[in-house]
Amino acid sequence: MISLAGRDILHSWSKFVFTGVGLGLLIGVTLSMAGIYRGMVDDAQMLLWNSGADLWVVQKDTLGPYAEPSNIRDDVYRDVLGLPGVAQAVSVTYLTMQVLRGEQDVRVMVVGFEPGQAGEPLFLSAGRKIQRSHYEAVADEKTGFRLGEMLRIRRHDYTVVGLTRRMVSSGGDPMVFIALKDAQEAQFLKDNDAIVADRARTAGSPSLNRPGVPGLLESVQTSQTVSHNVNAVLVRVAQGWEPEQVARGIRRWKHLQAYTLAQMEEILVSKLIATSAKQIAVFLVILTIVSTAIVSFIIYTMTLGKIRELAVLKLIGTRNRTIAGMILQESLGLGLIGFLIGKTVATLWAPYFPKYVLLLPGDALRGLLVVMVVCAIASVVAIRVALKVDPATAIGG
Repeated sequence: MISLAGRDILHSWSKFVFTGVGLGLLIGVTLSMAGIYRGMVDDAQMLLWNSGADLWVVQKDTLGPYAEPSNIRDDVYRDVLGLPGVAQAVSVTYLTMQVLRGEQDVRVMVVGFEPGQAGEPLFLSAGRKIQRSHYEAVADEKTGFRLGEMLRIRRHDYTVVGLTRRMVSSGGDPMVFIALKDAQEAQFLKDNDAIVADRARTAGSPSLNRPGVPGLLESVQTSQTVSHNVNAVLVRVAQGWEPEQVARGIRRWKHLQAYTLAQMEEILVSKLIATSAKQIAVFLVILTIVSTAIVSFIIYTMTLGKIRELAVLKLIGTRNRTIAGMILQESLGLGLIGFLIGKTVATLWAPYFPKYVLLLPGDALRGLLVVMVVCAIASVVAIRVALKVDPATAIGG
């Protein structure tokens, strides 16, 4: 049986190889799609792990700074810091935006943090940490920035003093880290024209510009040009305390929402990535159906091309079981070649995807099993045709 399959493959090796390459490209795309999903989950986990926080304190009735907008006062961290079980609390901001690199726009997530506190990048691949309170930045390598380059955020230019790696948002946008005050200004303050218009509007309001109350107008205008909002407070829990225990106290006494690491991961994976996961799943099903159809068609065509040979085999007494086994082996061999090619090309082109592609060995093994099952199913039609061949065909035509 093995000899028959091998001889038949050698007889039509070009068609077999080219079909294996085409099937391999399909399998490579399938493995890449699974890797993209794994990469999205891994990016979300890395985002949380790199923050260095045990709890995320956000605006009440919101899902936090990554899933939806959250605005709280920047002095909330002091209230949180006074609660039992809190070892460290620090304010952070997150803003997805376009920054300028020369004349080119780069989409990034801008993170505002307090140097030396939770929220800063845990490691640098080059350069140094931010040391000044203004106009210095640390950028992820995926942004394309290099050490010493200038990037523009809103109205100000920042010097890239450090580079980091694998610091991306849940959507795959690379991060740029700047000082908290700079980030607050970039996110919450208005442009110059809007500030001038607000000042004129305030000056024209009788309740805010009272002749008998000196300094009132200036105080109101100053408050309009200073931002006191942040998106979240990152909390590190003291040793011996459970994160959920501390989170319950924050929810109860501070009227804020607090999420643990496990809850935040559930939000990112189940809510932000859920739609993408469904799309990828549908795409994988479509690719599986297409692959089955291709293998079925090729094996069926190859079987029709050797009707006389099959008739001769039947005429000399070859059992149906042997003929069916020969076709099944050809189909499985085609699937194995396709899988090896697909795994190779998926590994080669994965680094060129805009998003991180994580190819797990477990997914590869499951993919191999699916390919073998698909090829076995695809051979059924060809086997039925082969078994119906009349031995008289070898003599007749």
